[in-house]
Amino acid sequence: MAKARAPRPKPPRASSRRLLGFGGLGIAAVAYVGVDYLRYHSPGWHDRLQPALWAALAAAAAARAPFYRHWSAELRAALPFLGSIAFMLAAFLCEAISVRFVSAVMGLQWHRSAAPLPDTGQWLLLSLNEKLPQSIVNLLRAHVITLHHYLMLFIMLGFSVLFDCIKAPGLGIATRYMFTMAIGRLLRTITFIATILPSARPWCAEARYRIPQHPHPWAQKYYVPYASDSNAIRRVITHDMAYAAVQAYPDEYRPDWGRMSFLVDILRPTPGEGPSWYHLLKRASGGCNDLMYSGHMLVAVLTAMAWTEAYGGWISVAIWLLVLHSAQREIRERHHYSVDCVVAIYVGFLLWRMTSFIWSARDVSRARRLAKLDEVQSRLVHAAKDSDIDEIRGLLKEVELAGQERQGFSQRAILTFAAGTIIFTLSCVLIAFTMTSDG
Repeated sequence: MAKARAPRPKPPRASSRRLLGFGGLGIAAVAYVGVDYLRYHSPGWHDRLQPALWAALAAAAAARAPFYRHWSAELRAALPFLGSIAFMLAAFLCEAISVRFVSAVMGLQWHRSAAPLPDTGQWLLLSLNEKLPQSIVNLLRAHVITLHHYLMLFIMLGFSVLFDCIKAPGLGIATRYMFTMAIGRLLRTITFIATILPSARPWCAEARYRIPQHPHPWAQKYYVPYASDSNAIRRVITHDMAYAAVQAYPDEYRPDWGRMSFLVDILRPTPGEGPSWYHLLKRASGGCNDLMYSGHMLVAVLTAMAWTEAYGGWISVAIWLLVLHSAQREIRERHHYSVDCVVAIYVGFLLWRMTSFIWSARDVSRARRLAKLDEVQSRLVHAAKDSDIDEIRGLLKEVELAGQERQGFSQRAILTFAAGTIIFTLSCVLIAFTMTSDG
């Protein structure tokens, strides 16, 4: 007599998961951006609602964390995650040094006299201001979303893994985000340091920096004599050698920075800017040249790409609309030229597509089950011909186990890691808000 089949457990319905995501994650993202925008229209309500919203989101994540089923996968992703953080910080340090160099190399006098480049994107926006209704122009001018909003939107996306809104591990998508960010920042540094472009805001350097009035000795020899004389330019092209005599300029200030004194020629410090190179770099901010391409737009695009791949839906479309709004505002307020925003959009898009080997929304467990099924197919057919129910059940069990996560860690290690991850990530959120509060 054949044994009765055991009832198969029903998998959770996709509709309930999607309903949870629609009702929770998307609305939470909109609520965060909307509440923060109240600071411009109702500061009192903003001061009351923003802490309440943050507390609610943190409490929801903390309450869900003990029931999260993929902590072992998160633990395996921890080392790549920490490596991506180190790589990103190194990229930021390289970028900060380069920003200071391109801002100081030509001297303050050049910043005052260099005219901004002609930008057809700026012309287009100014012409639209004359043709569009004032309400639409006001909407385009509004500071709806800034850098720290995009960072927070990504953090919300990462934490949504606790609610099964995106594919685990959450540290996997965070690793991909930071690794891609680091690559994008390094490419950006190479780009803006290769050719120095004048700022769209000519007053920026004088208001932000205390850099020398005169150009760097490198610029004194290789740029200034050939900057405006067409005959000199033609001659240097013909001979391919710097031939002109260098004018007399004041000596460079050279503080003693010990082992880091090699940075003096790059950073061009002036008296009163602090005792070390680190204090000087803290004031680098966003630079006062045009930095091709926009770093703010790179963050925005990577956030939008992460939402589109991991979650999708109407909220991803809304985030892309916010990205476009941010791009036109960067151009409108002359933080960047139009080309900087255009390049940032397609570079961010391509970089995100190229780093899918780190984390992908595709169901890898399903692929493993299908591969195991192909492996045992012949044995399964023989067992079916022999009516060997136990063998069939054993083979199907192997297929099911092939798609499950490997544990390999003790319960205590997983719980300790879970608590540390929650505390560490929330601390990073607070630090990110503090360091990006001025945009």
